[in-house]
Amino acid sequence: MAKKEEYAIILDYLPYGYPLEGKMMPLAQAIGETNFTLLQLIPRKGVILDLKEKVYIGEGKRDKIYYIFGRLPSEKLTENAKIQLNEFVESVVTEREKEFIEFFNNSTAINTRMHQIELLPGYGKKHMREILESREKKKFESFEEMKERVTSLPDPKTAVVKRIIEEITGKERNRLFVI
Repeated sequence: MAKKEEYAIILDYLPYGYPLEGKMMPLAQAIGETNFTLLQLIPRKGVILDLKEKVYIGEGKRDKIYYIFGRLPSEKLTENAKIQLNEFVESVVTEREKEFIEFFNNSTAINTRMHQIELLPGYGKKHMREILESREKKKFESFEEMKERVTSLPDPKTAVVKRIIEEITGKERNRLFVI
């Protein structure tokens, strides 16, 4: 069972709610820090939230968030939120690089015809085989090292970022990184 989100990062703050829905209550579009869950948050009265602000949404008293309105359907993401989402995912992949390198070091076949690595945008059978051969000799330690050791490899960081965004926005049913 996935752990509940404790913190969320504000992707967009709509002081008057969604323009076309008639409800005039303030609302924030946010993403859970751990599981990458898209959420709609209702701030406490008088609270103004900043983009990229980290807010507590766990159990007990929340200082800025009144309640979690529910999951945020990806089609409701504002343009501003989409930009923030890209920046957030990129920074997470950079900060947690070791975790994502472990994916390349330990990923396995999904079935007899498909490997997890092939689910990354721009990665096919050829790249997958080169990665598997290279990791047998020595585990990878960074994205840079991967690019040096595996020739003609699309940027692994960019591929991971794209894949996470596809999973968050529901364009992928097989999940590698998003719970």
